[in-house]
Amino acid sequence: MENQNDTIKMQLSHRTIREFKEDLISEEINKQLIQVASRTASSNGMQACSIIRVTDPAIKKELADICTQEYVTRVPELWIFIVDQYRNGQIAAEKNCHEDSISDMDRFFQGFTDACLMAQNVVNAAESIGLGTVYFGSILNDPSRTIKALNLPKLTFPALGLGFGYPNQEPQLKPRMDMELRMFENSYSCFDNYSDNIKKYDEIMQTYYDLRQANQRVDSFSNQVITKLKSVNPIRQKIVTTITEQGFDLKLE
Repeated sequence: MENQNDTIKMQLSHRTIREFKEDLISEEINKQLIQVASRTASSNGMQACSIIRVTDPAIKKELADICTQEYVTRVPELWIFIVDQYRNGQIAAEKNCHEDSISDMDRFFQGFTDACLMAQNVVNAAESIGLGTVYFGSILNDPSRTIKALNLPKLTFPALGLGFGYPNQEPQLKPRMDMELRMFENSYSCFDNYSDNIKKYDEIMQTYYDLRQANQRVDSFSNQVITKLKSVNPIRQKIVTTITEQGFDLKLE
């Protein structure tokens, strides 16, 4: 493509990095990334998310067990992005305001969205200076354990984890499906035969090597869909229960 600036080139070459050099991230770089996080767009300007920087090896080990990914213990920097309505709830309470709306689903999803946007903003900044990144949605394999490990108060909830450092591997660029199946104009487009539309992508995926699988080729995307659907985590299926235990009100009627 023509007229690509450095930012777009960097984003188009994004790869998940799971092995890092032992070099630590300088405090100067960390401060820069924290500033980037602070400038992330926020719903209603309420800044309803926070970050837990995990430096304690014991907590890293606990999170690695939850994630079932031992390399969590080896990431130089591990940040957990959380929904945080606790802070604003306390600010309001100190002004004698005790509105139940602080715990409603609107506020929960505002915080969750803020956390995801902040994480992506940090990823873009980190990769722009040569760092590698890896997301850990797997912290939600057992959200109650994650909450306990991080000592999270009510009205907070872990959204996702992010590991980053200097890359010690060069994985292939993972193929993506054609955006014609994901980008629509004005309304959602349904297709008569998804198997036909995904056939070329299935073939491409079967030539892709995933370093997590000892350099073995992966299965077709359509078969991966089935495998993932059959791989059920009963705890994650009940994640709403943990959300309510953290003080958020689903207000189901």
